[in-house]
Amino acid sequence: MAFVVGGLYAAAIYMILRRSIVKLVIGLVLLSNAANLLIFTLADMSRGAPPLVPLGALQPAGAVADPLAQALILTAIVIGFGVLAFAVVLIHRAYEVVGVDDMDKMKDTDT
Repeated sequence: MAFVVGGLYAAAIYMILRRSIVKLVIGLVLLSNAANLLIFTLADMSRGAPPLVPLGALQPAGAVADPLAQALILTAIVIGFGVLAFAVVLIHRAYEVVGVDDMDKMKDTDT
C-alpha cells in the first residue's frame, strides 16, 4: 500500500508541475486521493470491525475500527469534490475569457 500511496503522490506532483491548467486540477485530485489513502492506511482499518461499543458496556468486546479516520476521510472526500467542482467551473470560465489552457500564455494576457 505504501508503494501505491507513493506512486499517487509522485503522479500528483508531476501533474501539478505541468503547464496545462487541466493537468493541474487532475494533479490536485490525485493529491487529495493520495492523502485520503494515506490516512486510511495509517489508521489500520480492520475489516468487519465496526466502530461501535455495545450498549451498557464500558469497553468494546473485540477489535474495533477507529471512527476518527473514517470521519476525516469522508469529510475530505466531500470537500475535495466541492473544490474540484469549483476548479472545473473556474477553468471553463478562464478558457472562455483567455482562450488558452497554457498557464504561461495566460500570464501574458494580464495587460
